[in-house]
Amino acid sequence: MRRQLAGAFGATVLMLALPAHAADDVVRLGNLKLAHFGAVSYIKEIAPKCGIKVEESTFAKGLDVMQAIIAGELDVGATASEAAVSGRAKGIPIYVVAGFAKGGARLVARPDAAIKSVKDLKGKKVGVTRGSIQELLLAAELAQNGLTSADAPGKDVQIIYLSYPDLNQALMGKNVDAIMQTEPQASQAINKKFGVEVLKPYDTPIGEPVRTLVMTEKFYKEHRPVAEKFMRCFVEATKTFIDNKAIAEKYVTQTLFKGQITKEDFDDAIGNSPYSYDITAAHIQTTSDIMFKQGISKMTAPLVATDWVKTDLLDAAKKSLNVK
Repeated sequence: MRRQLAGAFGATVLMLALPAHAADDVVRLGNLKLAHFGAVSYIKEIAPKCGIKVEESTFAKGLDVMQAIIAGELDVGATASEAAVSGRAKGIPIYVVAGFAKGGARLVARPDAAIKSVKDLKGKKVGVTRGSIQELLLAAELAQNGLTSADAPGKDVQIIYLSYPDLNQALMGKNVDAIMQTEPQASQAINKKFGVEVLKPYDTPIGEPVRTLVMTEKFYKEHRPVAEKFMRCFVEATKTFIDNKAIAEKYVTQTLFKGQITKEDFDDAIGNSPYSYDITAAHIQTTSDIMFKQGISKMTAPLVATDWVKTDLLDAAKKSLNVK
């Protein structure tokens, strides 16, 4: 009996001796299966050397990541700026803490559709994924060129909402005339010859859209040491992908896509959506302003970006790893 008590007492002492934050060193990450999201996914591969464990969940689009955050299932999420703004506008307690890729969109048309510019989309069917940054870019391009749109006939352009994979199928099957597509699917459409590039949609005030890494306010404020470890791991993973293209290519083409995309697809995709670290409140402000103007997301007024863009963790991580 004494031995049992002693054993139980010893186990209790051992548990009490463990670091108080040990149970918190798991980071729940939401991500998308896209080429330019690859460095974020790579974080889980190097997480043990960063002193954390990353549990990654993959979603179809950024708004699904936001829903998982609402449900309390994630600490960190990778998404487009449009989804981050929509989430914050709905009251989801998140901060934008970094940017991990730029660009990542192309307007791609059927080779036989005689579409050479945005103005040529008049009278056409254009596919896009609802709730994506591509939807916002398409709206901005159409507005800039004086074209109206709706998801039913009657406007200049008829919008067809489909998932990223289904957009390529619709273009190939000639069910749409053009698509505003993400990477690597846009590059695949071009390389497989069922699509031609019309333009990279970066000539609106949004410029090249920056993909955002968001963190819950709770994680940012209450789990600061773990959040710091995660951000250092993010910077290290991103630096690896920027500095060593062979590692990035192999991980994305073989681990993420299981050989479903080629080296050429990867090269073209990342050429249009390079990995990065940084985000600015000014970029998020512009995105928010245009979303409000276009009626995308239900906002009574544009959000004030400086209230929820927090780059102090990123700045500290970059400094500690001597990354410019």
